[in-house]
Amino acid sequence: MILPVTLTIAAAAAVINLWLAFRIVPTRLKDNVLLGDNGNPVLQGRMRAQANFVEYAPFILILFALIELGGGSPRWLWIAGVVFVVARIAHAFGMDKTTSNLPRAGGALATWALMALLAGWALTIAYQAGTTPSVTTFQTAPIEGRA
Repeated sequence: MILPVTLTIAAAAAVINLWLAFRIVPTRLKDNVLLGDNGNPVLQGRMRAQANFVEYAPFILILFALIELGGGSPRWLWIAGVVFVVARIAHAFGMDKTTSNLPRAGGALATWALMALLAGWALTIAYQAGTTPSVTTFQTAPIEGRA
């Protein structure tokens, strides 16, 4: 199977994004808010929790995929994946409160730290042993009997 860690974490991210979206709907229906947040702090927090997730998840998943393709340790990728999932769930629950709180701050800080570590890991793979990545080119050749 190609990229089993990345595929699993991407699937988890998709489920989290759906969960974040579904948390918004009841508040919209209850307050009859079809556009925006109508000043509702719970709706504002939940909308920002989903938007924040969508801002970070693509970068994290791209780094996961490239590190996994580059031969990064599956064990450490699994650990990083669990950290990402737990951090984003904690952050979402923290965003339900209008005051600063541990789940919100911890989720955000864990996501930032994870992104920085993954970026460093990716650079290490790209430039390991002092070599620069080379560009692979492909040349097509006609198959006998075909032009």
